[in-house]
Amino acid sequence: PASFPIVPPTPPPSPPPAAAMPVYRIRGVDVDFPYDAYDCQITYMDRVLQSLQQGNNALLESPTGTGKTLCLLCSALAWRRTFGEFLRGGGGGGGGGGSQPSGSQQSGASATQSSSYPVIIYASRTHSQLRQVIKELKATSYRPKMAVLGSREQMCIHEEVSKLRGKAQNNGCHYLCKKRLCRHNNIVTDYMKNNTELGSEPFDIEDLVNIGRTKGPCPYYISRELSKSVDILFAPYNYLIDPGNRRSLTGISWNNAVLIFDEAHNLESICADAASFDLLTSNLTSCITEAQECIQLCSFKRSIENSAEKQFDPENYAILKALLMALEKKIGELVIDSKELGYTKPGSYIYEFLSELNITSETSKKLIETIDSASLLLEEGNSGETKAGVKAKSTVSRLETIRDMLDIIFKGGGQNHAKYYSFHVNESSRQTSGDSLQVFGKASRTLSWWCFNPGLAMEEFLKLGVRSIILTSGTLSPLDSLAMELNLEFPVRLENPHVISQDQIWVGVVPVGPSGHPLNSSYRTRETVKYKQELGTVIVNFARIVPDGLLVFFPSYSMMDKCIDYWKNRNHEHSVDDSTIWQRMCKHKQPVIEPRQSSNFPNAIEDYAAKLRDPSTSGAIFFAVCRGKVSEGLDFADRAGRAVIVTGMPFSTPTDPKVRLKREYLDKQAKPSNKNPKALTGEEWYVQQAARAVNQAVGRVIRHRHDYGAIIYCDERFVWPNYQSQMSYWLKPYIKCYSKYGEVVQTLTRFFRDKVCVDPKEMDSNDSVTPPADKCLPQEILSDSDSQVVDLIDNATMHGQLKEHTLKSMRLKKAKIADVSSQLKHNVESRALTGNRGQQSTPPSKRSTIEQACEKNEAIQERCGGQESTTGPAFLKLAREKLSTAEYGEFVEFMKALKLKTMHIKDSLEAIAKLFSSPGRLTLLEGFRVFVSKNHLPLYEQLVRKYTMANT
Repeated sequence: PASFPIVPPTPPPSPPPAAAMPVYRIRGVDVDFPYDAYDCQITYMDRVLQSLQQGNNALLESPTGTGKTLCLLCSALAWRRTFGEFLRGGGGGGGGGGSQPSGSQQSGASATQSSSYPVIIYASRTHSQLRQVIKELKATSYRPKMAVLGSREQMCIHEEVSKLRGKAQNNGCHYLCKKRLCRHNNIVTDYMKNNTELGSEPFDIEDLVNIGRTKGPCPYYISRELSKSVDILFAPYNYLIDPGNRRSLTGISWNNAVLIFDEAHNLESICADAASFDLLTSNLTSCITEAQECIQLCSFKRSIENSAEKQFDPENYAILKALLMALEKKIGELVIDSKELGYTKPGSYIYEFLSELNITSETSKKLIETIDSASLLLEEGNSGETKAGVKAKSTVSRLETIRDMLDIIFKGGGQNHAKYYSFHVNESSRQTSGDSLQVFGKASRTLSWWCFNPGLAMEEFLKLGVRSIILTSGTLSPLDSLAMELNLEFPVRLENPHVISQDQIWVGVVPVGPSGHPLNSSYRTRETVKYKQELGTVIVNFARIVPDGLLVFFPSYSMMDKCIDYWKNRNHEHSVDDSTIWQRMCKHKQPVIEPRQSSNFPNAIEDYAAKLRDPSTSGAIFFAVCRGKVSEGLDFADRAGRAVIVTGMPFSTPTDPKVRLKREYLDKQAKPSNKNPKALTGEEWYVQQAARAVNQAVGRVIRHRHDYGAIIYCDERFVWPNYQSQMSYWLKPYIKCYSKYGEVVQTLTRFFRDKVCVDPKEMDSNDSVTPPADKCLPQEILSDSDSQVVDLIDNATMHGQLKEHTLKSMRLKKAKIADVSSQLKHNVESRALTGNRGQQSTPPSKRSTIEQACEKNEAIQERCGGQESTTGPAFLKLAREKLSTAEYGEFVEFMKALKLKTMHIKDSLEAIAKLFSSPGRLTLLEGFRVFVSKNHLPLYEQLVRKYTMANT
């Protein structure tokens, strides 16, 4: 997900040198990993390798913050290396042993090699998500031959075509390339010949665009050429799921390929939508207009050029126009008895409906040819009118929607897939399209053919012979229903725990408000005054307790709007305050409301970020909707999201025709007569869809190992076991149901009080502070295991949530490899690439004694000029005297955390001060202040006063 813009983004750290990276042997494969791996990360990589080695499909759920993307990349690429060197010969990760190719394999990679090596195709929902994945690839030692696919909208650098959008842009590009009028496309072949190293280092779409702007070749066609021979290909979902897009990927060997779908929690709905269509009568009217334009263009060309080409035969387009007009009339003649129910028939009815217009599997081929010719004709016609090639109409693509529709209906020339569909016609009196040809006031109809079996798209991949399909996300649960929906076997499954500790998260179900009134957002109670008052008062209280950013998710835009409207005009009936509920909220946090219009969303995000940074307030509150952009598109880490409130279950409207028909379809499939005991019922699907949307929303907080926050379910239905069973696996151990509202306030207040020891305004804006060098923090941290001093300067760079150490186990291993054999039933082994790092190969500088560390610290302090030269060694000596061996070990770990920022600065200082708070150790408490940065000295002084007073 995109990072939230609270602070300027920092550039990604360079990966450690290959020789310094941990290497984990998992299932016989050596996996280079840039950081010391958590147990859950090793487990995750084990499941990836199990899937790849056995040629099985996998469902892998791992919470945000557990590094699943990096685990995916490292394990998949390590497995790929077992077949041979990455394309182009030399380079790449793995580094030795079992992952090294044989001598014959190293003789040089080529296109012929690529056919025998499995290709990894890594897909995610959006280009911004892929950008983050490629950023993670840069942090590894692996350098596979790669390519990334994008749209012309993102890549086109042609002066005119780049201004177009959608299919108009595609058509304009096709026309110019066909006529060799695009200078960027014309030089792609030569550029590729002269730059064979392209793709050997990780790059993004922006890098390709920069090449195009500086060197001239077309970025879009460079990416297409690169994709023909790669080890790993990055692409958005639609390039794989949409049959047309998939066919355009020429040169890719699908046989034995590995498909990875990241952020796959919405995959089944994406697959179903890709196999469905909705034809609005307003769009059909536009298609008729385009067909008429083709007739006129043909007549014009024939009169001017005397051309007898088949493409310019106006009779073909006259037939097309007549068919479209007949289709429009037939849709309008259907008798709709109920606007709510519409006109519904089984999916197979589409063939009977179209056959009356003489549209069959055979005639559809001729129609598709005619539409293809029409698209080219319209391109040329527009270019002729403008003399510039592409400046004319940007909507010359409506006919292609008919082509797509025919492709779906007559897929494969058969009708077997129709049993998974419903034929539906709905009528709407309001305008449903921005089309200028829409006749206002006239009822508009929509012909829909909805697919209710998402597995159809997955079946296509099996027919292509792919080896494994891996689906992963932070919120896949419940896995059984997802597997049934996709109609695939997933023998390999994983629901990973989180890497956080119990004191970093508060999860509570709040069934009642402060006055004891139940919180229930079901349709029976959500419109009542009592409910809106109680919910509003609850949010006022939480806005007071929760520091910084607070997210509030509603089931729908309608529900959000009604509640906010009420809160702006009313107060709770028992309140003694004259302020409205809304005004009371605003006293604690500045509000931002998620807009319905996507175009207004960036402004809302900027507004929220600005209000969070505003030092005159105690934070901001973002009112949003489950399944909206806030719930899926952003990373509310640290201060941006300290708590998330879910006000109810976001059930889809039960009367919505598509929802109603989907439920009926599933109920029919689940009948005992179908002999499928595991089949999902319509009600189960309905609840699980809402639960998955909730899981996605609550995933906005706790974004990395050292984040903390609260998840608050404000609906009594979340107490029910069948609702809790749908929650993400990692959350379940932390859930507590509170019968009394006072308990909620008390425990939540204590949770944040323990985490926030100082006013946020005293903290730096990014909520993470690096102490300045002039405060002379010890430059080396002592390892309590064997009196060694380990130099951490080279390894201090943090990378997201991955180079993180838990408070209870921050031991730096002697070798940068973990012995994890026993953790995974001997499937995982560990070894060093060259020697045993940390033993004989460890440089002398990393085997210093305690005294040497003190001397070095003394020298540093002398350079600082502000402290006595004896401060460092004297303090460490005193600490050893005053503390037990175990306590001194704890002190060492807290100092590591302070140095590496693996704990929040205030948490580190609190822990150290508490350690020094016993009678007889106050000299340590007083003396440690010389190591505290100026910015945080007020906080430490508070702690000194607190513990000094406690001992007097």
